[in-house]
Amino acid sequence: MSGPALAVLIAVVAVAVVVRRLRGEPLNLRDLVVPPLVLTALGLWALRHVEDLTPTDVVWVAAGSLLGMALGAVRATTIQVFTRDGVLWQRYTGWTFLVIVGSLVVMAGFGFLAVAMGMHEAARPIQLSVGVGFLGESLVMVRKGMATGIPFAPERRHR
Repeated sequence: MSGPALAVLIAVVAVAVVVRRLRGEPLNLRDLVVPPLVLTALGLWALRHVEDLTPTDVVWVAAGSLLGMALGAVRATTIQVFTRDGVLWQRYTGWTFLVIVGSLVVMAGFGFLAVAMGMHEAARPIQLSVGVGFLGESLVMVRKGMATGIPFAPERRHR
């Protein structure tokens, strides 16, 4: 799959997740953890295949990943956790949406700065950026969910 097609696919999936979470959805432990780990792994895999990867690239990727995780963690603090049918649910709030927009602006600025300071453009896989952001969010959401003492929602049954 080409780079632009993959970016569009990831953007569509990310938008679908945000729309579902704006409406509210069960807080399922597997859904919280697996997708961010898979996206992060795909991003690291893509990074391994970047030609002429330099130490400068690695430093900027590491810093960008830490920043992305931190912004995801901040986003998680704005997510409403509530009980429905005896299990945890989550819903993005207006504040969550503002943090998402702010995070996009911050990460775009960081990316421009990184490239201006010598990072190769190809060393910025979108899967890694999205994955670490959702990973930061997930880590906080797991903690928030566990702190309630209410069970996480069961895994969805596939038919």
